[in-house]
Formats: sequence, structure tokens, C-alpha cells
Amino acid sequence: MNDNRSQEGNRNVDENSKNEQLEQFRVQNTGNPLTTNQSRKISNDEDQLKAGVRGPTLRQDYDFFEKMTHFVHEPIPERKVHARGYGAHGEFECYQSMKQFTKAGFLQEAGKKTSVFVRFSTVQGSKGSKDTARDLRCKGVKFYTEEGNYDLTTIAMPVLINQDAMKFPDAMHAYQPEPRTGMPTAAGAHDTFWDYVANNQEGLHMVLWIMSDRGLLRSYRMMESWSINTYLFVNDQGVATFVRFVWKPVLGVHSLLQDEAQKIGGIDPDFHRRDLREAIDRGAYAEYELGVQLIALEDEFKFEFDVLDPSKFWPEEIVPVQLIGKMTLNRNVDNEFAELEQVAFNPANVVPGIDFSNDPVLQGRIIAYQSAQYHRLGSANFQDLPINRPICPFHNNQRQGFMRYRIDVDQVNYHYNSLANNTPYTTPPEEGGYESYPKKVDGHVIRARSKSFDDFFTQPRIFWNSLTPIEKQHTIEALSYQLANVMSESVRQQNVDMLVNVDKEMATIVADNIGVDRPSGTNVPVTTSYPSLSQYSTPSYAYTQKVGVLISNGFNGQEVTSVLNFLQQNGVFMEIVSERLGIVTGDDGTQIQVNKTFLTSSPYLVDSFYVVGGNVENKPKLKQDIKYFVNTAYKNFKPIGVASTGQSYIKASDKNNLVGVIFANNNPNFSNEFVSAIAQQRFWDRT
Repeated sequence: MNDNRSQEGNRNVDENSKNEQLEQFRVQNTGNPLTTNQSRKISNDEDQLKAGVRGPTLRQDYDFFEKMTHFVHEPIPERKVHARGYGAHGEFECYQSMKQFTKAGFLQEAGKKTSVFVRFSTVQGSKGSKDTARDLRCKGVKFYTEEGNYDLTTIAMPVLINQDAMKFPDAMHAYQPEPRTGMPTAAGAHDTFWDYVANNQEGLHMVLWIMSDRGLLRSYRMMESWSINTYLFVNDQGVATFVRFVWKPVLGVHSLLQDEAQKIGGIDPDFHRRDLREAIDRGAYAEYELGVQLIALEDEFKFEFDVLDPSKFWPEEIVPVQLIGKMTLNRNVDNEFAELEQVAFNPANVVPGIDFSNDPVLQGRIIAYQSAQYHRLGSANFQDLPINRPICPFHNNQRQGFMRYRIDVDQVNYHYNSLANNTPYTTPPEEGGYESYPKKVDGHVIRARSKSFDDFFTQPRIFWNSLTPIEKQHTIEALSYQLANVMSESVRQQNVDMLVNVDKEMATIVADNIGVDRPSGTNVPVTTSYPSLSQYSTPSYAYTQKVGVLISNGFNGQEVTSVLNFLQQNGVFMEIVSERLGIVTGDDGTQIQVNKTFLTSSPYLVDSFYVVGGNVENKPKLKQDIKYFVNTAYKNFKPIGVASTGQSYIKASDKNNLVGVIFANNNPNFSNEFVSAIAQQRFWDRT
């Protein structure tokens, strides 16, 4: 029966395989004649067919009907969650063989490369919302392996808002816009969300992470993310190991301030999308190392947390992260709709060597995602869309359905059969067929939750203990802002009474800020802290930080040219800002191209400033513009470099200490000091 077996399912794939496959679907319309979808050439694409130039239009105008009908049918149902997103193509390279733990083919040998596609997203907002909302962010990675597609979905916190998938619709209904008004968009600062949190305290842990700096991401390139759910690695001896995954950005984890995020959301709602696309266009590819945390099955009950509870993290200090590979995003999408909007992720898409634990959220997600894609993409054949199609061929007995464009030429489409020698055939596990791990199952059929899930406050307390003072301050500000927007005094009070379990002082400050009674009781008696939980334990670099160069005619050409060259050598992105577009000229004839004006730029859109100034006719206006940019950067703790011609724009006084402000005048080491300041990113001891 095996004589007719093809080897095409085992074809060798590499980091270029998906791009090569997509090439056959790419179409260049530039330079070609305009036609209908039936390829009839169009002579007029501006006017409907009329009975006379002032007469009524005719029903026979099929060109208009096709064009307009396609237009009004273009939108597809947006995702219920994760509607707003962006992403890119890339490759994953394995660092070391993981065959001791898993037989997954893409993890078998060091140096093996696999094509990937990644989509980042927010959760609450619609497709037309803003990137910089305080929100949970997600990352879906589709590995195009030789054993089929593997989808690894992660979020920017190591904990989830619910412990069982049955609660997920409730959490999202409460989080998303209030049903009577449809408001607010892309925000959790409203009554229903905080009412849910106060009355479903398993969600407090994730909410605390969102209220921390982690909820205001600086860039998708600086986003750490966790699988949340517990999976199984299974090796070729059939031995299973609990595993959780984490993506660690090479650039470290960095955030916006609340004021910056709110301003940027109005100035440039596409801030994160633009940042990712521009970085890749400049060759500054986004990089993330993949880490795994492993726990032997026999150690399931060894820890103070339940390894199957998705609302609890696995501390890195107890369960170390082993880095096993690196993902590099190096190619932007060609078409946002065809690739980003139509890509379909599903945690059920695994390959041999990766299986599911009894994590109750994971068990529910395995079922929910497929149904969501059927609804959203309108067809049981969505997996045949170019972005979703596996690289290795797929064969089965599924036929028909909306938008079926495969032409399966077989006589039979059932199993077992004799007319086709019982093909397509099944594959034994030892030859690569997927086999579920034979987990031992016992117990009664019951709707209940393990009592080991019931500790809602120990880990939030550990998280709070692990934050730096500035992170704690920002978290208090976020909680105060969010809860002050809740109209119900009862809901505000309930949340303060819950927060006291995390930290007495924090809950008291929040209570005072939002006008409710201070809570009684105190926090749980936990003193544990873990450095890995603070984002300030991650690296920081000047590389790809964006510097706004505030400049006009008459600058010191030699000095400024030297500084700009040094910034470029260190991979710093620059935005040249002046009164108008065009060229600014230095005192020695040096010319620099301006790409932003004070009107089209903003002090919120860059990470630091190089204040150059110059000599111009409208000095009062230039002085006003530069001082606004400098003052805004200063209050947001950003690095500021000051050229010899820019000293008049920022001066020391009794009200400031100029920490993080680097002056070029009489400073031969200015460039190095400025780059070091850019790398530090924030100066929290500034006054």
C-alpha cells in the first residue's frame, strides 16, 4: 500500500521558500492597460454610461457595476479582537538542536533556517483605531516548515486576563466599547471594564501589567512576548516536557510615557506600523530571540504556581529561559490586505513534536480560532490563500466550498478506498505522521476549576515588588487615570479595595487620586521579587533610536557634519526639521536636506533631539518653535544634544538640572557622550 507514496511532503525548505512561493501570486499592474476583471480593455474609467450627456445612467453599464460592486464588497469582517495590526516577513534560525526535547523538524539542527510571517496587533480597538493605546499587544508568528505550518501566538505579558476560555467572551465584552454607545474606542478607561476586573479578580494580574510601562510599547521592534499557554514538547522517544515560549527583542523592551502615547495617537495613529516598516526599509531589521522554559512532566506539582494556569507566569529565576533561535524580520509586505488582513493564525496549527497541555485556555483556543477564520474570511478554503498556504504540499479529501480554486482531479474523495489504492494515505508517526501525546486522563466530567488556580494576589504582588520606583510611579498614574474615568463610585471603590491586596501604599494613593475611601486591610505578605519582571533589566541601545535635528541656515557646517556622520555610523535614525522643506546651508556652504518642518513634525515622534539652530530672518518664530520642541522633550526625560549654535535655546536655572543635556561647546567628546545619552533613552533624575 505504501509503494505509491510521494516524497513531496518532505521537500527541503529554507528561509527563502515562502518568498519564492509568493512570487507566483504577485502581480505588477504598473505599465499595463486598465481592464475589467474579465480582461476587457476599458476606454473610459471616469464617466457612467448615460442617455445623453445630461441624461440618466443606463442599467447596461456593467463596467460601473463591476467597479462599484467590488468597492462596496471589499471589506471583510474585521477580527473581533486583534483587529488593528501590522507585520512583516522574515526568517527564523535555530541556534542549537532541541531533539532532546522535541522532534519538531525546524528545531533539529543548529543553523537551520525557516521562513516566517509575523503579525503584531492590539486587542481592544477596531481596525481604524490607534497604535499607541494602552493595551495588550499580540504577536502571531507563522512558521512555514517542511512539516506544515506552525503558528506560535504570543502576547506582550506573561499572564492572561482569564483562567478558562469560557470567560474570554466576558472579558472582551467588558473591555471593548460599551454596547449602548460604542465608546470608548481603543481604551479600557470605562465602567464596564473595571467593573469586570473588580468582580473577576483572576484578571487583576494581567491588568496590572497593562497599567505598567509594558502597556505603552515604544515599538514593535522592542516588544517582549510570551506564549501564556503551556504546551508540550515531545521527542522521538515519546517523552513529553511542559514548555512555554518567549520572544526577547534584541533591542530590549522600551515604552512610551502616557502623555506621549496619547499625543502620538492623535498626531500619528500609525506610529508603530510606520516605525516597523521604515526600520526594515532602512535595513535595520527587527530581531527577536526565541526562548523556551521547560518543566519535566513529573515536576508538574513542584512549584508554588500551577504550571497550567495562564494567569500565572513562570519566573525566569526559577524556570530559566533557554534561547534556542533568532527571528529576523527583513521584508515588508507588498499588500496590506492580501497578506496582513487575510493571514489566519490558529494555535491548533502545530507540527510533530509540539502538542497541547490541559491548560484550559489553550484547550478553548484550539476550537475557537478555526471558527473565527471561517466567519471572517468567508470560506472553508482560507488556508489556500497565498499567505496561509504551507510550503510543503497538502493533500486530503476536502472538496468544494466558497472560493475553491484548487482543481482536484481525483475520482475519489473519501477514505478508505480501493479505486485510488487508498490514497491520500495516512503516515505512521515514525515516518512523520502527527501523533497526539497519550496524556493520562482521569476524573469526573465536571464544570469546575482547579483550586490551585485560586491565588489571585501573590504573583501580582511579586510583579509589583519587582518594578523600579519609576515603573511603580507610572503604574499608579495609569491606574489613577483609568479609574478616574470610571463614572460609578462603587466600581472605583471596589477596585481600590482589590488593589490593596497588591500593595497598601499604592492602593491608598490611587484612592486619594480618584475620590474614594482609602482601603482597609493590607497587601498579601509576600516580599519576593524577580529582576526579569522589570523591563529596565533589558538592554538599551542608540541603534535605530530617532533623533530630531532642529536646524536652520547659518549652522556650524564642520561641527554639525561631524556629529551627523557619527550618529549615522552608530545606526541612529535622523529626522531633519526646519522651517520649510528644501535645503539648509551652513556657514561653510555645507548643505543638508530637510525632510520635516516644525508644522509636520512633533516632539513626541522622536526619541531625542539635536538642537542646532542657526541664523534666519524670522528669528522669533524659529526660537518659539525650537523652544516648544526642546521643552516637550525635556519634560519627557529625553536626551538632548546642543550644538554650539544652539546654546541659547536651553539654559540651566534654579528650576532645572539639565541632566541628560549634552553641550557641544568646548566638548571634544560631544559625539560619544550624545550617543551614550541616546542609548540611555530616559533621564529620570532630571528636574
